[in-house]
Amino acid sequence: MPEISASEVIDGSKFVALRAYSDERGRFLETFRKEWFPERSWERMQTNVSYSKMGVLRGLHFHYHQVDYWFCARGTIQVALADLRPDSPTFRKTETVEIGEENPLGIFIPVGVAHGFLALTEAALAYNVDNYYDSTDEHGVAWDDPELAVDWGIVAPLLSERDRSNPRLAELSAGRLPSFCPT
Repeated sequence: MPEISASEVIDGSKFVALRAYSDERGRFLETFRKEWFPERSWERMQTNVSYSKMGVLRGLHFHYHQVDYWFCARGTIQVALADLRPDSPTFRKTETVEIGEENPLGIFIPVGVAHGFLALTEAALAYNVDNYYDSTDEHGVAWDDPELAVDWGIVAPLLSERDRSNPRLAELSAGRLPSFCPT
């Protein structure tokens, strides 16, 4: 079993130090087992892949009914997490971590933690979610929200229209923010 550590910044987030096995043919990584995260059932699991050009920023997104588990299969990305749960002991805390081929980490993102990434190279992000896609559970907060102050290290990323128009945290009413559910 890989080493799984809790985030020291955002309650409920976890990092998985994935082990790479290499030989003359290439490399093998086991990236996910539902047993690593017993707090979720994973009975309705869906797996997706997001391909991004260098300079693309996706996020910040959050959900009320879904956790994410991320692994960067190709390239390098800077992941940002922001706790949007007002009743969480780490509300409004943010954390960034670089993951990818040179730093093979899996990231468990709990309900209510906003997440996004900046592609530092061309990148492929593979991710599992514990619920099937539901457009009514897709929410966002501005990637450059000064209240969250995520240090992306970029001024003008490539953004989708959706991510360009995400509201600031101050514009989200308390009733529209997710709840903290300790595991």
